[in-house]
Amino acid sequence: MTSYISHLECTVCGKNYPHEQLIGISPCCEKVLFARYDLAKLGREVDRDVFVSRPDTMWRYAELLPVNDPDNIVTLGEGGTPLIKSHNLAEQLGMRNLYIKEEGLNPTGTFKARGISAAVSKAVELKVDGFTMPSAGNAAGAAAAYGARSGMETKVFMPQDAPDSNKKETLVAGSELNLVQGLINDAGREAVAVAKELGFFDLSTLKEPYRAEGKKSMGLEMVQQLGWKMPDAIIYPTGGGTGIIGMYKGFKELLELGWIEGKQPKFISIQADGCQPVVRAFNEGADSSQMWENATTKADGLRVPHPFADYLILEAIRATGGTAIAVSDQEMIDAMYEMATAEGIFPAPEGAATLVGLKKLLDQKFLDPEESVVLFNTGSGYKYLDLISGTKRS
Repeated sequence: MTSYISHLECTVCGKNYPHEQLIGISPCCEKVLFARYDLAKLGREVDRDVFVSRPDTMWRYAELLPVNDPDNIVTLGEGGTPLIKSHNLAEQLGMRNLYIKEEGLNPTGTFKARGISAAVSKAVELKVDGFTMPSAGNAAGAAAAYGARSGMETKVFMPQDAPDSNKKETLVAGSELNLVQGLINDAGREAVAVAKELGFFDLSTLKEPYRAEGKKSMGLEMVQQLGWKMPDAIIYPTGGGTGIIGMYKGFKELLELGWIEGKQPKFISIQADGCQPVVRAFNEGADSSQMWENATTKADGLRVPHPFADYLILEAIRATGGTAIAVSDQEMIDAMYEMATAEGIFPAPEGAATLVGLKKLLDQKFLDPEESVVLFNTGSGYKYLDLISGTKRS
């Protein structure tokens, strides 16, 4: 179980950098860096069947993750989440192959655990002194937990109106909580400045190369759970977009290895109608997004007014024949009840948004009921109990 990581690569100009150095964004273009692997050697030396017998966490895919020494892995058992085949919702929608990837069962209750585990582990391997993390909510809790696990000092920066549950889980894990006037972008500027001042590693979304590698594991896991087959479509709630970017990258690696066949699933991005920079850019045919002014939504994970890696999100959507649509907060909240009532899965509003998107796309004939579709519930509804009225809905 040794990583086959070989180097880092700028996603704009392709310039290479050593992965043995602590680098955030590419010095050449100031854009996202991707971890690259020696896939030819990996393909010769490793068979995909080895993963089946390993412990059911994301680190079973260590060869395609960035940490060289297993002793540096900082883990709380993230990954290994179920891919649940829908019966009741599928029947209501006239579908035969509808699945829900239940990421709410990760440590700290969201998919953020995967990316933070990968990034913190690689940073520990490179001997950092501490971490900063800007977050609209769930990433803060994950950073605090994995910072505590690593024994490193962690400073979290959150908008003042971030959910109380995320503030509390940050504090209980011993991180320093800094509340910032404004949105996630404003928190990000402060986190970067403090990281530079103290020599800490900033864990901002896609401003370092490794959180995407942890999120990639969702795709690796999903295709293994489907018998090494890709679905026809993935519907994914999109804030910073690391999940789409990571899975799109991971599927490319699996295809190059010859471990899966066919074409990539259609990536479908779901955003809130009060913060939809990717949807607007997609509809306008733009290669990047513009700042969404006065961003507002009850789904805090979707309140990202200007994703740093917007160009990579849009590339993944367009290259796979996908699309991007926005849904309302009330539709998300209604879908939280609907998914929980129909399937027993209590989703965060971000995850519930995927069900809203699915129904819209079936009505528009963009998706066919015969297609296999995976909805990603990225977090537990228990983080959002304030959105639940406390009375049974008819």
